[in-house]
Amino acid sequence: MEVLLNGRSAIVTGGSKGLGLAVASRFADSGADVAIVARGREALDAAVSALHKVARGKVVGIQADVSKLDDIKRAYDKAMRGLGKVDILVNNAGQTRAGPLEKLTDEILQADLDEKLFAAVRMTRLVWPQMKDRKWGRVINVLAIGGKTPRANSAPTTISRAAGLALTKVLAGEGAPFNVLVNALLVGFIHSDQHVQYAKRLGISTEEFVERRVKDIPLGRAGEAEEFANIACFLASDAASYITGTGINVDGGHSPAV
Repeated sequence: MEVLLNGRSAIVTGGSKGLGLAVASRFADSGADVAIVARGREALDAAVSALHKVARGKVVGIQADVSKLDDIKRAYDKAMRGLGKVDILVNNAGQTRAGPLEKLTDEILQADLDEKLFAAVRMTRLVWPQMKDRKWGRVINVLAIGGKTPRANSAPTTISRAAGLALTKVLAGEGAPFNVLVNALLVGFIHSDQHVQYAKRLGISTEEFVERRVKDIPLGRAGEAEEFANIACFLASDAASYITGTGINVDGGHSPAV
């Protein structure tokens, strides 16, 4: 099935690398106008250049830190100037932080909540009125499977992600009367540049790191960013018109929670 987003406009936060860039690329290739938001200028410029190669519509790059309220407002205003409207929002920004809770300071916990939870709340709050007015909208919150099944030493990330699931359900109920659909995609073990860094910390090769991690995955392999992006594109389209308020695991069957 070919999924098209012709005439739609999307914002993807954390859109310069990894899953965010894969989603933005899939959207652009499917006909959507796309604005990507990221902190680093060099990576942002490279991502915009890459998107122009596949895009059928507009591409806008916005340098901003979504953990900061003023930056979010500025990013939204720039996206509106470049795109004219926002039909689709992908709240993807955020990095993994994990450790024993007793060793996490209030500053670490607050920074994680600002980057993952409050960024999603604030950006959604900005795009929400226009989606309701047009009776069409899609919000996709990118979370992690640990949000459903948090383990010891997984804070603050799993705490933020669990809150993201609650946010998804609340917004889905509020948006449903206006045909604004809200879902979450929960990430499992998917190939990324972070694997190289994790392997270095453990003093092993990237190949060995991946081999260790995939042993508990029923499909027996890591996922690809493009596979994740395909699901995001489906949820962003008219083809997913009866799906809202759900959290979909993209993890090769790894999570024990459905």
